[in-house]
Amino acid sequence: MAKLNGKKIAILATNGVEQVELTTPRDTLRREGAEVTVVAPKAGDIQGMNHDQKGDKISVDATLDSVKPEQFDALILPGGVANPDYLRVNPAAVAFVKSFLASGKPVSAVCHGPWMLIEVDGVRGKKVTSWPSLQTDLRNAGASWVDQEVVRDGMLVTSRKPDDLAAFCRETAAMIADTAQRRAA
Repeated sequence: MAKLNGKKIAILATNGVEQVELTTPRDTLRREGAEVTVVAPKAGDIQGMNHDQKGDKISVDATLDSVKPEQFDALILPGGVANPDYLRVNPAAVAFVKSFLASGKPVSAVCHGPWMLIEVDGVRGKKVTSWPSLQTDLRNAGASWVDQEVVRDGMLVTSRKPDDLAAFCRETAAMIADTAQRRAA
């Protein structure tokens, strides 16, 4: 796994997030030295889900209105069915994600997380994967969808499901480390 000392990573989520798709990348990237911030529309806690069952409450570190994309080196979009569906109708969340893509910063999305990328026109011409039910949505948005554990296309990493999180975290960390090395050179 790549060392990420000093890197600042935002995880954008809200109620209905697939718990393990937030906590595994958060904890893995923190172990690699990154400062990981859970960003949500509202302060307090968000409701994690274990598929269709309530999971744990997850503490929000910062609200969307208290941070700017410029403060972060990368963005992670976890899934869960409700989470990205709520976020993609939130203008502040849409603007947040759009800014990362426009600036060329690393963005990673897992499971249903790519719905947010569709909302910001962030998959056109990209090779991606996701939870299988999103494949038509992604293709209609101009992406080339494949059924693979993890896909990296430029500054975008996507994965299908919780079982793919080890590969998702590994590829996300590598993309962030590669970006830091290129910018330092």
